[in-house]
Amino acid sequence: MAKYNTAVKHEGKLTKITTPSRFGSHKSMVVEHLEDGRVVCRDDYGDYTTSVSRLDNGLADPNRYSRKM
Repeated sequence: MAKYNTAVKHEGKLTKITTPSRFGSHKSMVVEHLEDGRVVCRDDYGDYTTSVSRLDNGLADPNRYSRKM
C-alpha cells in the first residue's frame, strides 16, 4: 500500500503577519477614503484599493490576496 506525503513544503520563507488577518481587510488598515465607497488600505506588502463593504466582514478580500502571488 502506498503512503501519501501530507507534509506542506515551504520555500524557507517565514512571514510575520502584522495585520488582524492574512487575507481579510479591516478598518484598522485604512489609509485613505476615496469617493464611491472605496478605500485605500495598507498591509505588509503595500497599498491596495478595496470597497468599504469588504472591511471587517469576516471574508477574504480578493482585492488584497490576488496581488500576493
